[in-house]
Amino acid sequence: MQKRSIIPIVYIVFLMLPIYWLVAMSFKTTNEILAGFSLFPQTFTVEAYVTIFTDPSWYWGYINSILYVSLNTIISVCVALPAAYAFSRYRFLGDKQLFFWLLTNRMAPAAVFALPFFQLYSAVGLFDTHLAVALAHCLFNIPLAVWILEGFMGGVPKELDETAYVDGYSFPHFFVKIFLPTIKAGVGVTAFFCFMFSWVELLLAKTLTAVAAKPIAATMTKTASSAGYELGLLAAAGTLTIVPGAIVIYFVRNYIAKGFAMGRV
Repeated sequence: MQKRSIIPIVYIVFLMLPIYWLVAMSFKTTNEILAGFSLFPQTFTVEAYVTIFTDPSWYWGYINSILYVSLNTIISVCVALPAAYAFSRYRFLGDKQLFFWLLTNRMAPAAVFALPFFQLYSAVGLFDTHLAVALAHCLFNIPLAVWILEGFMGGVPKELDETAYVDGYSFPHFFVKIFLPTIKAGVGVTAFFCFMFSWVELLLAKTLTAVAAKPIAATMTKTASSAGYELGLLAAAGTLTIVPGAIVIYFVRNYIAKGFAMGRV
């Protein structure tokens, strides 16, 4: 085997090792995990997974997270598409400053906005709802979506727009029937990143929810008690949080690869 083939294999093994370790721990008891090092479960058990799939407080954590993440992804992409088109096709006073301001929202830490969002949503009755978290995550996902989509749209010649108008297409018809299919790779990449950033965000999701829309990341804190951590249960919950992201990656993998090839990601 050539050396250049060994390096990627070693790299992949290095990346997959923590995931394997997490999955292996999920099939162990807490006592076995604390007892010492073991590459494979000595006492194989699925008790942690049974608890997650039968306890409403656990499986609703996953449902809540998927609901607000999906809602945020739809809102972010739908809002970012016309904004990115405007930045890509038109020049107006302050366009570069406005584009930079959008990116600064992505740079700001979530802790800066947690308390203002909490007071605002409590006042208007949105606290502890999926919409509250979805809208809060738009703060950093919409700028990211605009930035990615603007790059993809910039690679589409303006002559395409002009030709469509000459052929009698209205703007909505042109945008949906011609332009969107042209940048579908960009839409797929954007949806992926919006989904992932919203899925892993914890501070805002935990601050803006209590019971009805409590995310799985907040539910996982239940594993801590005065007796210690339920490590097997925590590992099982962590393993299941990887699954939605893996599914999304599977469906948009070709778009992500194309985005990297075009230099837009």
